[in-house]
Formats: sequence, C-alpha cells, structure tokens
Amino acid sequence: MTRVLGCDPGLAITGYGILDSDGQQLAPIAYGVVRTKAGLDEPARLLDLYRQTVEIVEQYQPDVAAVEKLFFSTNVRTAMMVSQARGVLLLSLAEAGIPIWEYTPLQIKQAVTGYGQADKSQIQEMVRLLLNLNEIPRPDDAADALAVSICHLHSTHLDRYISQ
Repeated sequence: MTRVLGCDPGLAITGYGILDSDGQQLAPIAYGVVRTKAGLDEPARLLDLYRQTVEIVEQYQPDVAAVEKLFFSTNVRTAMMVSQARGVLLLSLAEAGIPIWEYTPLQIKQAVTGYGQADKSQIQEMVRLLLNLNEIPRPDDAADALAVSICHLHSTHLDRYISQ
C-alpha cells in the first residue's frame, strides 16, 4: 500500500489530497485546503503554511508527495507568491524525509483525463469518478491536489509496468 500526499500550492490557499493505493485501487483518505490569513505579511503566511503542512504530514504519514510545478504566469506577483509557497511545501516535505515528485499541469491533465487540454471541470469530474465520490471535492484546490495524487499513482504504475 502506498500513501500519496498531493499538493496544489498557493500562498492564500494550498490544496492537499491524500490517497492510498494498492496498485489497483485508489482510496481517498483525506482532502482539503490549508488557508493563510490575508491580513498577515508574506513571511507570517509562509510560516503558517509550513506549520500546517507539517501537521498534515504528521497526521497522515504519507510515503511520497506529489507537487504541482509552477506554470508560467503573466502575473509576476502571483507567480512569485506561488513560488514561495511551493518552496515552503518542498522544504516541509524534504525535512520530513518524504520523497517528492513534481508534475506539470499538462502531465496532471493527461494522467487524469487522457487529454492535455482538459478544462478544470473535466479534471474535477474525472477526480470524482476515479475516486468513486458522490460529488466533486470542494474547494477546487482540494480537487486539484487529488488530481496531482492521481497523476503520481498513474505515472508510477505505468513506470513499473514498462520496467517489467
């Protein structure tokens, strides 16, 4: 059994999704978001993100983490904040000794839907179907994080299949 923590990084909201897999079945364990307070300065928000991530890691003990890579953004300020949040996530996961895999938005879309140009609603519906959930996980950041976990499990399953 493998437990994966998927992360969709952001400074205000970071999505997380934890899945277990036996190589055949995907089982959702937990999902949600880490929120930081808008009124705090960036260093305080990053510290809060770090502490909440450490708590999630301690509570769920993932075997591996999958983090979405930053997609180039035309808004430089937003890109910088997301980059800082990614750095904090990577630090907290590395400090815990968890192997980290990173995936681009294109890789995630292809792994979850089979189509690299899938829109957000298509990805969310596939997450719901693949995990046999009654409804799409909310907020969107949690569904996105579950998609990152699914991407990792599908990618490593395919790697094992090819290497046999």
